[in-house]
Amino acid sequence: MINTTTQTHVRSTTLHMPAFVTKRMDAHHVDRIEQLMGGEHVHVWKRQGPGAVMLAGNDYLCLANEPSLLDAQVRALQGTDSQSLMSAVYLQAGSRQHRLEDKFADFMGAQETVLAQSGWAANVGLLQSIAGPGVPVYLDIMAHASLWDGVQLGGGKVVPFLHNNMDHLQRQLNKHGAGVIVVDALYSTDGSLAPLHEVVALAERTGSVLVVDESHSLGTHGPRGAGLVIEAGLEERVHFRTASLAKAFAGRAGIITCSSRFKGYFLSESRPAIFSSCLLNHELAWFDAAIDFVEAADARRAALRRITQEVRAGLGRLGYCVDEGSEQIVALEVGTEPKTLVLRKALENRGIQGAVFCAPATPKNRALVRLTLNAGLSKREIAKLLDACADMREEVDLENWTSTLRHRRVH
Repeated sequence: MINTTTQTHVRSTTLHMPAFVTKRMDAHHVDRIEQLMGGEHVHVWKRQGPGAVMLAGNDYLCLANEPSLLDAQVRALQGTDSQSLMSAVYLQAGSRQHRLEDKFADFMGAQETVLAQSGWAANVGLLQSIAGPGVPVYLDIMAHASLWDGVQLGGGKVVPFLHNNMDHLQRQLNKHGAGVIVVDALYSTDGSLAPLHEVVALAERTGSVLVVDESHSLGTHGPRGAGLVIEAGLEERVHFRTASLAKAFAGRAGIITCSSRFKGYFLSESRPAIFSSCLLNHELAWFDAAIDFVEAADARRAALRRITQEVRAGLGRLGYCVDEGSEQIVALEVGTEPKTLVLRKALENRGIQGAVFCAPATPKNRALVRLTLNAGLSKREIAKLLDACADMREEVDLENWTSTLRHRRVH
């Protein structure tokens, strides 16, 4: 007789790991979590109750639950169109993904665009395909980690320069010669803006290639949300723009602007492009609808700017040093990870959730809690955030934060 009783599978025991693996794991679990953090993980938040203000996401224009975009995605899921399940390299001309790339090219004022599986894949694939062995790549020290990863994959020579410091970039260029210059238009840790006109001038003067990551400015800045490069009138002078579409576009993909000639080369050279599958029909439908929505979202962009100015001004009056940035990303830079844990708890106990950034996302001892603002924040939510920050100043030892001490030295 066949036994049809449902069986519960016992979870397997952990397999023994060799020393070269356990040593690295111990550096995290023992040295960092147990000894440095007292057994608590800096990223593990307490579950928030009703009325909490969530400032950990990147949905700047509040598109994630937009009915028209959800309807477009549902229609695609319920449709009868055949689904391509292959590397984008094999998609035929006129495919749905190619048509969407053409629409993005029109939106971004580019000759061509290439869609990737994520912003990480776009940045890694691009840098890997242009920065070959020995090519100097000048990276702002606050440029996104994916850009650094792409240089390493391609074998390029990493040459960092101080954040937004054009004099230091010039000295590095004088020393190492023409190469690839890489900046974020809007930096993801503190909301600061790159001096794009100065960067472009240096790239042109030295014969260097310029890559600008617009992940946190595409959709939120520029005419129709087309980004800061277009706002500055530099789209014809920047070789490549990249972006994660998991921010203002609230989806899961990345994008690169380029020339038609480069696109053909990229699809045969970029490892993420070759060895990853194309986007699915419902993902393409989401972005197709999102472009139209973002182009018409001037009111939401204006609301985001107003909210940003109000929150930054309020934090400044409370003694928080947030003037190193200016946009919708606000950094509360504490310094050490244990101090950041204190800040995280102080915020969550007052119904505020941000995102903890620490090494390797930040330099050692420059850990912070990042607050990402969005266009839908209400007056009540803004007041709750500012009240929390006013109430916790002594508890979090604001006077001795690295950002406070640095501000005091400068001023």
